Amino acid sequence: MVLRESGRLQNKVFNIEAIMQPTLEVGVEGGGELLAFADAILSADRNELDRARLALADVLGKAAVASASIIAADFSKNDRIANGLGIPIEPMELEPTADFREALGINQFRSAANSLS
Repeated sequence: MVLRESGRLQNKVFNIEAIMQPTLEVGVEGGGELLAFADAILSADRNELDRARLALADVLGKAAVASASIIAADFSKNDRIANGLGIPIEPMELEPTADFREALGINQFRSAANSLS
């Protein structure tokens, strides 16, 4: 939701469908490399992670790799804590995200049960 809203503030349209379909253009500088890096973080393939890290550094610089790593770790931590405690998504967040959660299939993720019930 933040990406979509920040795009509106900058009069830009970002293609959030690219999150689930990496062949699409995101509209963010280094978007493809960021998505590949995010996928590689979740992969068990260390070589894939190394390739994604280098590709991201080539496009956005080494600081971007550090920033992306920190953001990914923080989101993972927050999600794990919320899921572990059974904390649902805030009701004020459900309505503004309904369209893209449905379009991207997020409502079908197992952890969505904590938020949508």
